[in-house]
Amino acid sequence: MTRTAEEITRAHQACIGGAGTVTSVIATHGKGAGATDADFAYDMTHDEKKARVSRSVGYLKHQKDTYSDWGSKSFTAINAAITAADNFTG
Repeated sequence: MTRTAEEITRAHQACIGGAGTVTSVIATHGKGAGATDADFAYDMTHDEKKARVSRSVGYLKHQKDTYSDWGSKSFTAINAAITAADNFTG
């Protein structure tokens, strides 16, 4: 499958968004009882957070492993989110 530059950019932006979700959920969990409604996923249980992170990281891994046409797009934040998610979900 050949993707256009616009499709690649949109897919990369979606990955960045997914990485942000992973990072936010893990950060909220790290606040424990100090999390407030201003924190993303503050009201989720630990198991719900793990499930959310697992779904998001599954998408990131799929995108990264499926396509090789990313060009110069940076995966630094995405790779960091994948590592953090793997550590969080055990």
